[in-house]
Amino acid sequence: MNKTDIILQILKDSVKPALGCTEPGAVAYAVSRAKEILDEDISKLTISVDKNILKNGMFVAIPGTKEKGISFAAALSLVCGKSQYGLEALKDVSDLDINKAKELLKNGFVNLELNKTIEGLYVKVEAQGKLHKSTVVIRNNHDNIVFESKDNIIIRSTLPDYESSSENSDFKKIKGFSISELLDFAKDVEIEKIEFINDGIEMNKKIAYSGLQEDVGVGIGKFVRSKADNVESLAVALTVSASEARMSGYPLPVMSSAGSGNHGLVAIIPIAIIGEKSGFNKEEVIRAVTLSHLLTSYVKSYTGVLSPLCGCGIAAGVGCSAGLTFLREKNNKKVEYSIKNVISGLSGMICDGAKIGCAYKLYLSSLSAIEASNMALNGIVIPSDNGILAESAQDSIKNLGRISAEGMKDTDNTILDIMMKKDTNQV
Repeated sequence: MNKTDIILQILKDSVKPALGCTEPGAVAYAVSRAKEILDEDISKLTISVDKNILKNGMFVAIPGTKEKGISFAAALSLVCGKSQYGLEALKDVSDLDINKAKELLKNGFVNLELNKTIEGLYVKVEAQGKLHKSTVVIRNNHDNIVFESKDNIIIRSTLPDYESSSENSDFKKIKGFSISELLDFAKDVEIEKIEFINDGIEMNKKIAYSGLQEDVGVGIGKFVRSKADNVESLAVALTVSASEARMSGYPLPVMSSAGSGNHGLVAIIPIAIIGEKSGFNKEEVIRAVTLSHLLTSYVKSYTGVLSPLCGCGIAAGVGCSAGLTFLREKNNKKVEYSIKNVISGLSGMICDGAKIGCAYKLYLSSLSAIEASNMALNGIVIPSDNGILAESAQDSIKNLGRISAEGMKDTDNTILDIMMKKDTNQV
């Protein structure tokens, strides 16, 4: 494959629709597959997850229901989940299914465990029936099934040791490119090859406007909208409304970016709204959003798929700001300025799980991304001798990765401990 085809494949793999939060979605997907492999009534379901899957799935609402958490998503998937829908495995949910899932939980069918030693994204589902047992493992990507078995017969195995392997293969690939190469791709790739990016733009705008019109969450989006007096503040309000709807279980899918629906909202909505309302054509917006997705994945390749840092704020914030600058002025230096400005301002934002409060983090992220771009377009950049910034945007991202991987090793454990003390029913 040539350079263009590799980047295009990375883009396609990292931009996918998801219904609700991707962590319960990944569990529901794995459960639905385990159920299909077993092909008999399940008497016991055991789910083992890494600390970040648990953290992000603990307090988030399940779409189409008023329930929260991984265990309920798993029980619901036992009733109505379909693996053919991937991260939208629960999209056929009905009131009857919800009641059946509640009964399964009440009767102890679902056992959720935290694997304290595993690193990286990990979901293992073991379904026990009267005669058989099935196992499904997801690793590195939310929809990346790497192992399937029925009894002692292996059906699928794409990793020699899924317990120890922890790096996303697409993230490995994107690390091999420079920021300037990703910029060149966004500028020069044939528009026909990236037209699918518009599907995500339309999908995320739909939930954004729905969230703004209806009573979702705690009303952050409507509050921000009431203060909006220009296109930029409208873009922020819509981003917030989309997140609030998604986190409260609104039954519409979003287009994710780098494995996260909220990343996708930040990476897409501000660029789409500002672009459309400011007179940029469809192709220009698609190319800018393409760069936003790529840089979101690029940052995540260093900080990790799931990490102690808020990827919605920092990774997607970098992508959004760079995409906005690229949209308005095709100047590589100013795009790099945007990246450094975001890292300087948002690098301390932690991830304390998926929940309604993420909408406020998306407010801060999208607002900061827009202002970081505005500053860059006016030649303003935070100096490289400040904090973790480096001379280049690329090295600044690498430094951010070090903070996440080396400097915050115990942060997730502390966050999870605080959260679990509030909800002893999780594990």
